Amino acid sequence: MEPKTISQSMVIWLTGLSGAGKTTLATGLEKRLIESNTPVILLDGDVLREGLNSNLGFSEQDRLENIRRAAEVAKLFANKGFLTICSFITPLEQMRELAKKIIGTDHYLEVFVDCSIETCEKRDVKGLYRKARLNEVKNFTGISSGFEKPLNPALVINSEQQTIDESLDLILNFYLSKITL
Repeated sequence: MEPKTISQSMVIWLTGLSGAGKTTLATGLEKRLIESNTPVILLDGDVLREGLNSNLGFSEQDRLENIRRAAEVAKLFANKGFLTICSFITPLEQMRELAKKIIGTDHYLEVFVDCSIETCEKRDVKGLYRKARLNEVKNFTGISSGFEKPLNPALVINSEQQTIDESLDLILNFYLSKITL
């Protein structure tokens, strides 16, 4: 039996602290969706900052522009029928609202990947939290720059309490409940 192809385009916007598990979930979602023949695109904050957004720093203004550009790209893919997965810290509510406005409320699913800063620091393979605490990295979200928990996310994943597979199942089931096949 052939897998069902999901035909409704949407943007799943994963937000949370560095180390919360956004990229892990995004790549897991991408893999599952490819296996089900779903046209999917993954936009990751670190990857976009290496190319399209390489001219931006980490000031609040540059972060806002980073999210604006990412949302515009996500909207382009969604308008062409792709399920677009976005993995961006998106630290401020103003930034998440901008992404939602650009993409459109009907096509934007905000998923907050919730995780304590202590666990994020333990997961930090790049040593960025340590560097931020030593003041070697400026404007680091959660340390020297703020993170506002989302006010009304469509879904909250607690990456400390839920396994990766449980989290992926929750996101996919939530997504499927919002679309028509």
